[in-house]
Amino acid sequence: MRWHGDTLYSEGSPAEPPMLMTQILIRQLENILGPDAILHLPEDVLLYEYDGSVEKGRPDVVVFPQTTHEVSQIVKLAAQRNIPIIGRGAGTGLSGGALAPSGGLLIAFTRMNRILDLDFENQRAVVQPGVVNLDLTRAVEHAGLYFAPDPSSQKSCTIGGNVAENAGGPHTLAYGVTTNHVTALELVLPDGEIVRVGNKHGEAFLYDLTGLLIGSEGTLALITEITVKLSRKPEAIKTLLAIFDTIDDASETVADITARGITPAACEMLDGWTLRTVEDYIHAGFPLDSAAVLLIEVEGITEAVTAQAATIDEICHIHHAREVRVARDDKERDLLWKGRKNSFGALGRVASGIYVLDGVIPRSKLPQTLRRIQEIGQQFGFRISNIFHAGDGNLHPIVLYDPRDAEQYKRALQASAEIIRYCVEVGGSLSGEHGIGMEKNELMPLLFSDADFALMRRVHDALNPNCLLNPGKVFPLNKGCGETRVRPQIPQAVAHS
Repeated sequence: MRWHGDTLYSEGSPAEPPMLMTQILIRQLENILGPDAILHLPEDVLLYEYDGSVEKGRPDVVVFPQTTHEVSQIVKLAAQRNIPIIGRGAGTGLSGGALAPSGGLLIAFTRMNRILDLDFENQRAVVQPGVVNLDLTRAVEHAGLYFAPDPSSQKSCTIGGNVAENAGGPHTLAYGVTTNHVTALELVLPDGEIVRVGNKHGEAFLYDLTGLLIGSEGTLALITEITVKLSRKPEAIKTLLAIFDTIDDASETVADITARGITPAACEMLDGWTLRTVEDYIHAGFPLDSAAVLLIEVEGITEAVTAQAATIDEICHIHHAREVRVARDDKERDLLWKGRKNSFGALGRVASGIYVLDGVIPRSKLPQTLRRIQEIGQQFGFRISNIFHAGDGNLHPIVLYDPRDAEQYKRALQASAEIIRYCVEVGGSLSGEHGIGMEKNELMPLLFSDADFALMRRVHDALNPNCLLNPGKVFPLNKGCGETRVRPQIPQAVAHS
């Protein structure tokens, strides 16, 4: 079955003409949701062919449910007609996970944005998937609590999207990724059945189905309710900005900090060219004449934070830090983090397109990997910016290119694949937090064998046997649901991060 424009084409089965099928489907969806919760005209669904990646995939129908029951009814209807179903949050994803490469029905969760329950005593919250990440923290901060996962897009990304991708953020180093902060889920399976996994307190009895579903990128079920842990705000915080004259010195500092058993709450790195671009936009206080900076944060009991900050300062100077500044107050701290979290936007001011990559390496390989990234940039003729979670080796090289130029787009894809291959070669992984999606599924064989894929297929098929949920994602060509997808070698729209 394949949609084209506003017409659904099906091979072999329907008695109705294709256009009549479409009209019937829209009328059935209107009966479930009402006419104001459905988009199906080409000009209306155009916006939904993009996310924060360089990929494209346009759905044929977009719907906006408000309850789990409505999601279940939509899924049952789509399953009856064998229509692909794609879940979408805010569209900030960076691997094409919320796109519709083969068309179909996209379920946008933006109207399922209610905080359903706040349990301050047990430090738990129950939310719908469309709740914006930072909005949850704002709702509980008066009680001295916050939601720890903090992607750079936390002002706009949704908790449902965070669950689908197992998103991280700068403070992943100390507090872990999304899966460490979710205790229970409500799901709609591909046949429309509603089930619950996990529980409020988070103990995993027998099979950890909650852990299985987090990070499954919408290929196993649609998440309609999430129970999360809330964290207590720390007694003290110190934010340090270490300034270096060489990238190698900054990289070796990170390796030394972790080798000594010190785990900061966050340890971020920006190279010199990038920090100058960010400073020109944000005016965060980054030095314009340095080769790299480390933004390091320590949290906890006041005495421990003071001692840990002093040790980190000492290590930075051992590795030739020119200066180590400590944020004097919350205002200065917030400004430094504003520079880090708005860095992608700053790069968008100097390039018509940015391709944000996501790979993981051992921390000890940081210096050589950054040198290799620059070599790849020179080889393919691109400026490659580096902004990343240095503390856990999660790299985010950013290729600056012109997406209107077909040749540049092709070379940008080649450069990105070369960088990810090198991450795997030095003992790393394909992704730290952005997921596989449409972006890296053809690179999956770098890490997984045929036997690995066979096992993953058995798990996938137990929940999504007809591959109606998010087809064309995660699995590489000929190891998925029989679909084929050749990455288009054509200019793409500018990625918005």
